[in-house]
Amino acid sequence: MIPLAGGVRVWIATGHTDMRKGMQGLALLVQERLGRDPHGGDLYVFRGRAGGLVKVLWHDGIGMSLYAKRLERGRFIWPSGSGDKVALTLAQLGYLLDGIDWRNPQHSWRPASAG
Repeated sequence: MIPLAGGVRVWIATGHTDMRKGMQGLALLVQERLGRDPHGGDLYVFRGRAGGLVKVLWHDGIGMSLYAKRLERGRFIWPSGSGDKVALTLAQLGYLLDGIDWRNPQHSWRPASAG
């Protein structure tokens, strides 16, 4: 996983993004569409139209990184186009990258009470 400091925010760009874009193109989207500074240390997550590929843009203070993940099966759960960005916690980002519904994660098993 990405080594992140506390206080880092995660932003999802709602809607679909052209996945042919690289670092510069996505950084421009962060500035123009999301109204944020792509060099501020936050993570920005983009998803393509098909839903099986996401890209994460992050500037760590030294340089910009672009991470990509493609699911073998299924699609990444994505918010509907209500606004330009949605804030996530780092835990929700972990769920999203695992293909789990980050909006309402469900435990598949709960321990029985000890009483």
